[in-house]
Amino acid sequence: MSTPSTDPTPEPTDDASPLEPYDGILLLSFGGPEKPEDVLPFLRTVTAGKNIPDERLEEVGEHYYGFGGRSPINDQNRALLAALRSELDRRGISTPIIWGNRNFTPFVPEALREAHDQGLSRLVTVMTSAYSCYSSCRQYREDLAGAQAEVAEAGIDIAIDKIRTYANHPGFSRTNSRLVTESVREVLRGGTDASDVRLLFVTHSIPIAMDETSGPGDEDGSAYSRQHIALGAAITDEVNATLDTDLSGELVFCSRSGPPSQPWLEPDVNDRLEELAAEGAKVVVVSPIGFVSDHMEVVYDLDTEAAATAEKLGIRLVRVPTVGIDPEFVSGLVDLVEERAAVARGEQPAQPSWPGREPLRSTCAPGCCPNLRVAKPALCGQD
Repeated sequence: MSTPSTDPTPEPTDDASPLEPYDGILLLSFGGPEKPEDVLPFLRTVTAGKNIPDERLEEVGEHYYGFGGRSPINDQNRALLAALRSELDRRGISTPIIWGNRNFTPFVPEALREAHDQGLSRLVTVMTSAYSCYSSCRQYREDLAGAQAEVAEAGIDIAIDKIRTYANHPGFSRTNSRLVTESVREVLRGGTDASDVRLLFVTHSIPIAMDETSGPGDEDGSAYSRQHIALGAAITDEVNATLDTDLSGELVFCSRSGPPSQPWLEPDVNDRLEELAAEGAKVVVVSPIGFVSDHMEVVYDLDTEAAATAEKLGIRLVRVPTVGIDPEFVSGLVDLVEERAAVARGEQPAQPSWPGREPLRSTCAPGCCPNLRVAKPALCGQD
């Protein structure tokens, strides 16, 4: 399995930057509240246009209040920014990195104004979501379009592209595989028999209609679930090959929301834990492959709710780390930025993938991951 280089920081040269034509990088994330009084305004932003009453938002807000009203995601983005800066410096790349959020300050228009103030005019975007669907890709692209239009009214002209979807880029996928393998190895070292172990891969549930329309419009759809299933299967195969086991793995979901009448992807992780306990499982290894870092859906839905379910059932739950700022993952993100720059220069760089080989695009095809409620402009696409 590949590991990131540990060579000393290269000396900068006078050669053209490997990121040309880009003069800046935009790290684009979901965002989250920093203190209790931020929670309700944050949730109103997240649910804008859905007519959800404040009473319901306050119920959801309890998840955040239980952690002091502070989401972990912003601190994790700060850590990722620092890690990316370190990796860029190691490669001798001085390109600035700007941080923007969809739902909390620094909002995307703030980030674009900051970029303009630094003299930047063409950005390549790194999203903190690895998969294809409306909520994890196109919605971000819509926000980029809205932000670009907003700052244009003030005379700010910034071009924006993005890296390709990276669910099967080795920097993300193989890092997840290594983390799962290490967790299962530790379980077996503790004396647990492999026959007593089950493996669950967890991601955020989405409406079935959103999954069915995920991916380019000229393909079969369900790219979101297919990408997760493919990665989970490949990780399971690697765990078994490395540890000489015969574990089975499956995809489950968390963080379902919306009205009960609307079908979402299932099974829920808690429901599946109940079933596995009834089947005699003693240890369940839970890998949140759907998430880049330990934000609220991980620390609450898994580390709090699922952990409580497992304790009630008398089974041991082992939670695999997210990729976070793992050096292999961070190095892979910078590889993707360099790859996108090469594409923008008209080159045809290698596009490594594991597992499988899907037509992963940095410029989304027409009809990709459509907005099923209202048509909106979106950057980084052909429609």
